Amino acid sequence: MNIRHADTVDARVVGSAGPRRLALLLPGTSRPQLSATLAPDLAARLGAALADAPATGERRAGDETYTALDTELVVEVLAGSGRHGTLTVIRIR
Repeated sequence: MNIRHADTVDARVVGSAGPRRLALLLPGTSRPQLSATLAPDLAARLGAALADAPATGERRAGDETYTALDTELVVEVLAGSGRHGTLTVIRIR
């Protein structure tokens, strides 16, 4: 039997990778990670919250590119502890 664990943590939004994924900075880390695909309703709310955030260029998270944003927005994420460490955004803080 496999048991998977995940904890909720607050992460700062540092960018956007398309309309339905975010670049997130977890506490105690210096490298952003991309979130899992956002649910449509949450993506719409986050899009509205980030609409006025200035873009500061293109950056990379792993093998993917995202648009860096100058924002202090924080989201609650479910951070998987497995080898994939999927970040699922739960809500805006």
